[in-house]
Amino acid sequence: MHSFRLFAFFLALGLPAMTVAMAQSSSSSSNPTQVQNPGQGSQSSQAQQTTEIQGQISVQQRIRLRREQRRATAIHEAYDHKWETFADMGYQRFQPGPSLQRTTYYGWETGLTRFSSERLGFTLDGRGYDGSAYVGINTYSQGAFTRPRISEYDLLFGPTYRFYLQPKYSIAGRVMGGWAYGNFSGDTNGVTPSLLGLYNDASTFAVSASVVGEFNLSPNVGFRLAPEYFATGFGSTLQNTLGFTAGVVYRFGKQ
Repeated sequence: MHSFRLFAFFLALGLPAMTVAMAQSSSSSSNPTQVQNPGQGSQSSQAQQTTEIQGQISVQQRIRLRREQRRATAIHEAYDHKWETFADMGYQRFQPGPSLQRTTYYGWETGLTRFSSERLGFTLDGRGYDGSAYVGINTYSQGAFTRPRISEYDLLFGPTYRFYLQPKYSIAGRVMGGWAYGNFSGDTNGVTPSLLGLYNDASTFAVSASVVGEFNLSPNVGFRLAPEYFATGFGSTLQNTLGFTAGVVYRFGKQ
C-alpha cells in the first residue's frame, strides 16, 4: 500500500514535466516552417520586381514606337510630294577671261523637280548671272570702260537624291548638266571681247554639282541652301567656279 502511494506521488510530479517537454518539442518542430516563410516571401518579392521591370520596359518600348511612328508620318507628310519648285538667288566667283581676275556673279535661279519617290527626283533648272569684269587699261579700253558688265544664262537638267531625311530638314545631292550662253560684249562699245581679255560671246556646256540642304517651315514650304561647284567651257578652256544658291522651295502634288 505504501509503495502504491509513492508511485502515484511520482506520477503526479512527472505529468507537468512531460507536458512542458511535449510543448517544447511541438514548438521546435514548427520552427522549420517559420524559417522557410521568409525565403518564400523573398522569392515572391523578386518575382514582383521582375514583373514591374518588364512592365516598365514594355511601356518604354511603346513610347519609343509611338515616337518613331510620329516621325515616319511627319517625314512622309513633308516629302511625299510629286513636285517641288524653287526660286533662289545665286552667287559665284567666275573668271571672265583666260588671264583676268575673278569677278563676282550675282544671279537668279528657278527650277522644277519631279520626284518619283520620297528620295529620288529629276530637276530642270534655269538661271542667269550678271557681274562686272575688271579688264584694266589697254589699247582698246583706253580707260573708258575698265569694268564692262557681262552676263551668263544656263539651262540644266539632272537627278536629285535626298540621302538624309528628317521631319524638319533634309540633305540632298544634285548633279546637272546642260547648256550655257555667255554674253561678254554687251558693254564693250563694239570692241571684240577677246581684245579686252574677255571670252567672246559663245554657247558651251555647263556642269553643276551641289549639296542641297532644306529646312522645312511647313510640310509644303521650306528654305534651301546649296553650296555648288559649277563648270563651263568658254574659250575652249575650263572655268572652275565655286558658289551657292539660296531661296524658297514649295512642294505640291501627292505621290
